[in-house]
Amino acid sequence: MSATAATRRSPALIAFSTGFVILWVVLASFPFLWTLWGSFKVQGDFFSKADWMNALWGTRTLVETGATFTGQAYHGAWVEQDFWRSALNTMIVVVFTVIVSLTFGTLGGYALARSGFRYAFWLLMIALIFRAMPHITLVSGYLLPFFEWNLWGHLPTAVIVLVAINQPFTLWMLHSFFLNIPKDLDESAMVDGCTRFQAFRHVIVPVMWPGVITTGLFSFLLAYNDFAVTAMLLSQENQTMVPKIASFLGSTFEEGNVMFAVAAVVSATAPLFVLVMFFQRQIVSGLTAGAVKG
Repeated sequence: MSATAATRRSPALIAFSTGFVILWVVLASFPFLWTLWGSFKVQGDFFSKADWMNALWGTRTLVETGATFTGQAYHGAWVEQDFWRSALNTMIVVVFTVIVSLTFGTLGGYALARSGFRYAFWLLMIALIFRAMPHITLVSGYLLPFFEWNLWGHLPTAVIVLVAINQPFTLWMLHSFFLNIPKDLDESAMVDGCTRFQAFRHVIVPVMWPGVITTGLFSFLLAYNDFAVTAMLLSQENQTMVPKIASFLGSTFEEGNVMFAVAAVVSATAPLFVLVMFFQRQIVSGLTAGAVKG
């Protein structure tokens, strides 16, 4: 069979694969698009029991606001309920968690990758076991010192615990990236007069920059989407976005506003799409580099 014939695709296969991809994209994006659409409606439309089509046409929204679309949910969440403060708290926690995790992860991963001693393997095994522990066990272990030192409820407490949870992952991931970089680069830089740290900073880190971005993104997602740690360690005025969204839903003793939660969910999810689209090239190259060794 010739190369041309081998690479030729049948129209049926092309149609099937295209249809499958389109179907998958529609099913995957529908929940977010439906939530985005519903966030500009009133609760009587988006959660209508009489006719779900009301969410499409905005029947109750038109009656209550005079238009088929309204920004009441966003105004209520961001202005009335101070969701902007939760967004700011989230950014503070996320930025410091990523910076600390990547700093220790790159230094530790490089040291373990270049170490020829047996203890490097056992340190990685201990880190893996530590990463597999339920997050709640780490939270409970930190509660007593946080209460005794009057640190409970403040943002640094969440940063400390999230770094402790995330550090084994960053250590493992960056260690695998460093293994793919030949030791000859380090040795050549040191022969040219660089110290070990200068070789690491000026030669190794630029080569593995996609791996740093990939690991940083996963660290970002861990801190950004966390609920258990931030809900237990932060006071109500220092809540991050995910616990704040949960508070909009209310409880059995207190009525919430579900449309505030819908608007907040859209507000919290949209930046993730932008982030992934912006760094998609670095993510793909970083994951590829970490998956292939040699």
